[in-house]
This record gives sequence, structure tokens and C-alpha cells, in this order.
Amino acid sequence: MYESFDELPDVEKKLLNDAKAVARNAYAPYSEFQVGAAVLMENGKVVTGTNQENAAYPSGLCAERVAVFAASSQNPGVAIKALALTAHYSKTIVDAPVTPCGACRQVIAEYEHLFKSPIKLILSGETGKIIVFDSVEPLLPFSFTSDELK
Repeated sequence: MYESFDELPDVEKKLLNDAKAVARNAYAPYSEFQVGAAVLMENGKVVTGTNQENAAYPSGLCAERVAVFAASSQNPGVAIKALALTAHYSKTIVDAPVTPCGACRQVIAEYEHLFKSPIKLILSGETGKIIVFDSVEPLLPFSFTSDELK
């Protein structure tokens, strides 16, 4: 856990800044909770995503999945090294780290399993502490993997 943004290593600062930069581009007309995600690929590319809401609520998608799926689509066969996540809310300042929902945790776990490589998670609000996990494992123990389908 980091007390402030300034304590982060430079690579993580840049990734979190990328996530913060795109958060306000989120399509969140219903909740007004704008989430931004930035994914760092093993090849050094950064792919961003934002949450996308829909009047038919189940039809939307979280920023993490938008970013991860776009990263995988644009960089086939390239592992994801890290994912930074943050949010902006029009009604108050987000001062606690934003965490992935269960579905997003499962998607991240799938890519860790696919590449047999952990994905670092950098979780932040607009202000306040920042939590960094070296893998999604602490957030999703006993995840379901393709091994169960054999």
C-alpha cells in the first residue's frame, strides 16, 4: 500500500496517469461514476479503456474488461504486465482505491492463467492511498480456470 501517488515507481505512476486521463471519457450517463483503466503489455504498449454504460444495464461493460479485451485483441499472444484502475465521480471525490468487480477479476485471472504470468494491479481513487497487488490471486482465490474444463 502506498500513502500517495509520489511513492509509486515511475512506470506505475505513468500507467496510473494514463488511467486517470481516460476516466473522464467514460460513457457513464446513468451512474456518473467514470472509471478508467490502463493496461501495460509485455511489449511496452499501453492500452486504455473506460466503463461503458447502457440504458439496459446488463449491456454495459467495466473499464477493466474494455481495456483487457482491447489489449488482447490489438496485441495477440502478448502478455499483460500490469493494469491501473481509477475513477472520477461527479458527486464526490473518490478517495479510496477502486477495485475490480468479480467478473473483471475472473477475466484478469484468465489472462494470468493463459500466459502463466501475474498481472500487477494498481488500484487508486482520485486521491488517497493506492493499493498494489502483484497478482489478482489475493482478490480472487480459487479462481475458475480452463483446467477445470479438461
